[in-house]
Amino acid sequence: MASEAKAAESATGLPQLDFSTFGNQIFWLLVALVVIYFILSRIALPRIAAVLAERQGTITNDLAAAEDLKARAVEAEEAYKKALADAKAEAQKIIAETKAAIREDLDRANEKADAEIKARTDEGEKRIAEIRAGALDAVKAVAGDVAGELVAAMGQKPDGRSVNAAVNARMKG
Repeated sequence: MASEAKAAESATGLPQLDFSTFGNQIFWLLVALVVIYFILSRIALPRIAAVLAERQGTITNDLAAAEDLKARAVEAEEAYKKALADAKAEAQKIIAETKAAIREDLDRANEKADAEIKARTDEGEKRIAEIRAGALDAVKAVAGDVAGELVAAMGQKPDGRSVNAAVNARMKG
């Protein structure tokens, strides 16, 4: 009989497909599904929901922080542009002041140079007038000596007064 029971068991095939054990299998299936449902609904799903809520909160906070940082960056850029414009304006002001100071110094230097040139020119003209006067006196003396020598060479005795009068008359015009 034992061999017949073994033959009967092996003839039935898979025990899951045995219709006589379906009620039992369905009962344990339902028990397993209810246990899995309670485990998932009481333990796993609340943890997953908490993680998702935490992630959503982190994402929301990060987006708010990003918006805040973006606003700060825009403000910083505006402050930078304003500072740059102010610096350019200040640089232009300094350039204009420096140019004006240089022009003023240059004008003073030109005036000083013009005054010095005028003083030197006046001094030079005075020296030229002195040299002319000295040259004129020298020419008169040389002309008087030459005229006296010429009169003596012609055989006459030169008279100093008449020679000087003749030289003066000739020099005038």
